[in-house]
Amino acid sequence: MLEVEGISKDWREFRLREISFSVSEGEHFIILGPSGAGKTVLLEIIAGIIEPDGGRVLLNGEDITALPPERRGLAYIPQNYALFPHMSVFDNIAFGLKLRRVPRTEIERKVKEIVEVLGIAHLLHRRPKTLSGGESQRVAIARALVVEPALLLMDEPFANLDVQTRARLLGEMKRWKKELGFTALHVTHSFEEAVSLGDRVGVMLDGRLVQTGSVRNVFSRPASEEVARFLGFENIIEGTAEGRILRSNGVEIELPAEARGRVRVGLRPEDIILSLGPIRTSARNEFKALVESVEELGPLVRVHLRIGDLHLRAFITRSSMLEMGITKGKEVYVSFKASALHVF
Repeated sequence: MLEVEGISKDWREFRLREISFSVSEGEHFIILGPSGAGKTVLLEIIAGIIEPDGGRVLLNGEDITALPPERRGLAYIPQNYALFPHMSVFDNIAFGLKLRRVPRTEIERKVKEIVEVLGIAHLLHRRPKTLSGGESQRVAIARALVVEPALLLMDEPFANLDVQTRARLLGEMKRWKKELGFTALHVTHSFEEAVSLGDRVGVMLDGRLVQTGSVRNVFSRPASEEVARFLGFENIIEGTAEGRILRSNGVEIELPAEARGRVRVGLRPEDIILSLGPIRTSARNEFKALVESVEELGPLVRVHLRIGDLHLRAFITRSSMLEMGITKGKEVYVSFKASALHVF
C-alpha cells in the first residue's frame, strides 16, 4: 500500500532524518511522538503539501513523490479540520466529489451513506461555526472518507476535543474502521489513541523514526532507553548484572533473564505494587521502602519511594492511597515481578 523510503527534510530549524516505513492495506498505522518530533511535517510530505529534500513516497508501487496533492488519491484531515465556514455541512462533505465532477445524484447518495454511518445526517444544513468540536471532527472525517481515498491521513485528530467527546469518538472510530474498511496513517502524541486504534505503531523522536512494531511489542519492549522514557518507563535503574541478579545502589534485584556487566533496566511505575506488609505474590522482588513524597494526579497518585539509595516511582489509585494512609515518611513494602523489568 504505502511505502515511505528515506524521507529527509530540513524545515526551518528542524530536520527530518531518513524516515522509512510501510503501511499495509486495511491497516491503522500510528506515528507516535511528542510535540516537535516532526510528525506533521512527515504527514504533509506524504500528502504532497511539503516537498521532501530526499527519499520517495510510493502508493501501491507507484512513485507519487512529485505528484500534486489532488492527484495522490489520499485524503488529509489537518488538526484544525479545515472546514469551509461559508458552506453547509452537506457542501463541505460533497466538496471533493464535486471537484471530481461526480453526478449530483451520485453525490447525494454517497453523502447520505457516509453521514448515516457517522451519525451526522441531522447536521447537513448546519454551518461549521454552529458545530461542536466532536461534530466538526465527524464532518471532517466524512468529507475525507466520502471520496473513498486509498489512504486516510490524520493529524492529531482528537487533540482539540474534551475528554468525554474524545473517548466517545475513539470508540466510534474503531466501529467506522470496521464498517468502512479504510486504511489510515494517524499521527498523535496520545498513548491512548495508539493503544486503542493502532494495528502497528512507529515512535518518532527528534525527527527520527526510532522503533516500529505491534502496539504491544513497542510498549512492552522499547528498543532503547530514549524510547522507554517517552513511553512511560519512569524508573530507569542502572547497575551491575551477574546472572539474574542486578546490584544497584546496594539493592539486589532479580532480572527476567541472565545478563553480565553494566546494564540499565526499565520499570513502569504501574508495575510496582505497594502494601503495608509482606504479601504472598509471584513477584520475586520485594523490599521495604520509605515514602519520600506523594503527587496527586486526579484519580491516580505518583508515589516517590526510596529503597536504601535506590529511588523509584509508583502509581496507585487515590482510593488506595487513602486506604493505606500513604504519606511522606511512611514505611511500605514494594514488590514487582522480574518479568516487569526490561533490560536495555
